[in-house]
Amino acid sequence: MASIPPKVEIDSVERMTIGNGDKFSASIGRIGTHLGMTKIGCTVVDLEPGKRAWPHHLHYGQEELFIILEGEGTLRYGDGEYQIHEGEIFFAGTGPGTAHQIVNTSGSRLRYLALSSMDDPEICYYPDSKKYGAYCWREDGTGVRFLARDDSSVDYFDGE
Repeated sequence: MASIPPKVEIDSVERMTIGNGDKFSASIGRIGTHLGMTKIGCTVVDLEPGKRAWPHHLHYGQEELFIILEGEGTLRYGDGEYQIHEGEIFFAGTGPGTAHQIVNTSGSRLRYLALSSMDDPEICYYPDSKKYGAYCWREDGTGVRFLARDDSSVDYFDGE
């Protein structure tokens, strides 16, 4: 007997709003969890004009693939800016030179899929604010999220 593959309608995925309401604001839906994915993350992201979901950042562990489903905008990648539009796919690897951010610079909604390897723990760097983030999550949803700026670094033996 043939098994039925896990599937979901993209518009039926429950959404949550993230951001600070100013320039960072997005409606996101975690598709991967609905499908039972554990090694690949998949999130649908809707951005209204002028918005972005996340700060310009790079990963030291996770790779990401982006598929533009609807609309157009600007991709900040490394030190450059590139126009993106429906039907394009781009990849963000790891390490220096791969900082990325999608900004809706158009007058209508921008929708994309963000797929990522689910490497854990993860370290990110945010070049605009010069901060690092360390992330480690358990299956029960608990874990560690720590952010610090470059200038708040301490010696390895400090306080020992």
